[in-house]
Amino acid sequence: MNAQFQQGEAVFVAKLQQNNNDDQTRFELGVVQLMGTTQRLMQSLYRYGLQQNVITQFFPILRLPVPINPTPQPVTYKDARNILQDLLNDLTQIKNTLEPIKDNKVKLPLRIGLTKMDFNADGKLEENESFWKTFSLLTGIPATEKAAQNLAIAFDAGDVVWLKGYCNLLSAIAQMVLAHDESQLFDSTAHLVFAKPQTAYPFLANGAGAFGWGNVDISDMIAFIHLLNFPVVEPERLTAAIQNLQTVTALSRQSWQLILAETDNDREWLPNPRQKGVIPNAVVTQPMIDSWLTFLNEADALLTGKKLIPFWRKREVRGINLNKVFTKPRGFDLVLWVQGSAAAPYLELGKLTDTDTWQRLLQVFRGQFFQFAAWFN
Repeated sequence: MNAQFQQGEAVFVAKLQQNNNDDQTRFELGVVQLMGTTQRLMQSLYRYGLQQNVITQFFPILRLPVPINPTPQPVTYKDARNILQDLLNDLTQIKNTLEPIKDNKVKLPLRIGLTKMDFNADGKLEENESFWKTFSLLTGIPATEKAAQNLAIAFDAGDVVWLKGYCNLLSAIAQMVLAHDESQLFDSTAHLVFAKPQTAYPFLANGAGAFGWGNVDISDMIAFIHLLNFPVVEPERLTAAIQNLQTVTALSRQSWQLILAETDNDREWLPNPRQKGVIPNAVVTQPMIDSWLTFLNEADALLTGKKLIPFWRKREVRGINLNKVFTKPRGFDLVLWVQGSAAAPYLELGKLTDTDTWQRLLQVFRGQFFQFAAWFN
């Protein structure tokens, strides 16, 4: 973590030691820890020379605006896992900081568009090292450079709960990846992600082969898909992941309860229908919130196994128990899941999720449900 965030964290920790019930300081500490976490992730990816290509664009973390490193360090599979574990540890720290906050009147005005981080760990804060640009790429929330520079947000109690939910969501994703052994995928395709991967096939990093397409080889892309087949090595992480996801839905309900009760209109990050949000052209309506809350109910029913996911093979009337996918894992094979045979252990008779709910979501959010979901959390 850069000195600026370390110093800020030390100041807030010292204040909390004097008054452990100071929720305003606790909120400020959590935000500083979030920015330090983001910076640490960026610096780790920079250290190992993150590459930008058609493959990395599919993964939000790998789309981060990491500068090109002229002298990248070699990276091993263990190093790559450590990046995720460090992220998970940092997210847990943020959650632990925010958890005791009970004061519904906390407020933190922040010119987030002007906040910068040291992406390349050179000890300097450059113009292109913007926290907002990084956050925008992580969440999919668009913003022009001019709008970002003028962006000032007054984070409040609803946003505290929202941030806890987001930490749980990212924790779930990290746990799902760490639960599996992706070493074979790393050995054969890490050269698509990092500049100097230490693998069993060093010749793969020497440029495209016979099927070159831009800066990648089509055969590498095929191999990437083929090797999305991971044995489970730490099943307890999948149990933790589904608990994180259930916490996300609970916190989302709590955050919207707080947001809907707000009567002010002060630089809102997540506005209710009577407020104006700071994100340009992003309007929140009551039907959107109602549909979102219905979605949370449906998501809970799927995560607990009370409802089943419809199976896509026409001759099968049973559905997939998502809860058992997490609690009784048998490894992950993308091709066999698409084909259907990987779902066989989780098929059972029961009530299926309401497809009308999902169709209404797409209609209410005008086909932009996933973009709004990344924001609504």
